[in-house]
Amino acid sequence: MNGFRLTGTHGHMTADELARGIVRMRRLYSRLRPRVLALDMENTVAWILADLAALESDIPTVPLPHFFTDAQRVHALRDSGADWVLSDRPDAVDRPPVPLHAFDTIEIADQALNALRISRSPALLPEGTAKITYTSGTTGEPKGVCLDRISMLDVAASLVSACELSGSDVHLCALPLPTLLENIGGIYAMRQAGAVTVVLPSSDIGLSGMAGFDGHQLMAQLREHGASTVILVPQMLAGLVDAVEDAGARLPQLRFVAVGGAPVSATLIGRARRCGLPVYEGYGLSECASVVALNTPRACKDGSVGRALPHARIEVRNDELYVTGATALGYVGAGTRPAGPWPTGDLGYLDDDGYVHLTGRRRNMFVTAFGRNVAPEWVESELTAQPAIAQAAVFGESRPWLSAVIVSASREAVDDAVAAANRMLPDYAQVRRWITVDTPFTFASGEITANGRLRRDVLLQRHGRQIEALYADARHTETYKENA
Repeated sequence: MNGFRLTGTHGHMTADELARGIVRMRRLYSRLRPRVLALDMENTVAWILADLAALESDIPTVPLPHFFTDAQRVHALRDSGADWVLSDRPDAVDRPPVPLHAFDTIEIADQALNALRISRSPALLPEGTAKITYTSGTTGEPKGVCLDRISMLDVAASLVSACELSGSDVHLCALPLPTLLENIGGIYAMRQAGAVTVVLPSSDIGLSGMAGFDGHQLMAQLREHGASTVILVPQMLAGLVDAVEDAGARLPQLRFVAVGGAPVSATLIGRARRCGLPVYEGYGLSECASVVALNTPRACKDGSVGRALPHARIEVRNDELYVTGATALGYVGAGTRPAGPWPTGDLGYLDDDGYVHLTGRRRNMFVTAFGRNVAPEWVESELTAQPAIAQAAVFGESRPWLSAVIVSASREAVDDAVAAANRMLPDYAQVRRWITVDTPFTFASGEITANGRLRRDVLLQRHGRQIEALYADARHTETYKENA
């Protein structure tokens, strides 16, 4: 831990300088006396100092990503009972928009920040809450997941062991630091390993609010800083692969590219490997303090999300994954949850070698008109395994057969691609008709979440008439009969 160093736009920070910076931050907290502290900052050294100091001071934090909408931001502040906000936004004083009690300008790691005290009633938090994380892709009023310090550090220790992290590693933070996966994997794990963490503003690595992404910028930063590890969501991996293929480049110093947050197509992983990118898919959720399972160089099986990390145990009950180890204390306002395995809501199975395979989300599962249960992610994974299909969203609730919205640059190739995917599926899960579109599903359009999961309600709303037309037209031309 003593060797952990930071580098970023404000220069380098040695382990000793980091330790002194944390002490100064803890003194500031002693003066401000925050009950719950919200961090509303870009990826900077200041964010890391503020977070680590709060962790060591037993002050619960609420990380707020810059890509949150105002409605998401306000909900997180109100729901968590945050009474102080540290913000690097020039308009922070006018922006909350929550009742502002007082503010001051402070300096952390050569960066001027606004410290805002807001009027807020205390929230009911489980005892021992160290971090409250809100799912970025959820609309409305998402629940605040309450995590304790020990659980987060246990996950970090598992990552150090499984990924064989050491003081020679250089990690580039590509995801926003408020993302729990980057927070734990990019800061806590690297600190335990005594590694170097490179932290740059999101725009410097090609990320613009997770609405747009330039893989060439990420490739350039990985090369410039000699990064050996990086964490990506599927969309960012696709952008990096495009850039590497386009430039005919190689990143020989890169030894571990972790990808998660949403299902990754086998085609994309294959392309990445052919480019020399060491990609390893993993699985986790906020309620389990991020990573639960991960493929590694020593234990990797394509098509799986890896084996359970050392801190976790995974079991399957009625096709649903349950996790023991480093689980959440509960949710804001709900008190501490009873002890026991956490029901993930994810469907899947463990193979004979202990690898975890995901087949879908229980809440996304639909029932066809023939009474067959179908997890759309299962069908979508077969579709996107075809090179001609970039993205796919499958529908079929109460329908005699499945339909899909397919993103492809080659409409002529889609017919063969769907036929190939259908050969891998039973009759009841085959896609019979589809709509082909040229424009990818993006976060900016609201069609996917920040970590790459499909927003099925949005897609159905936008393409509902066309999908309905597929079924209406078929009713005049086909007789439905399910093959046994």
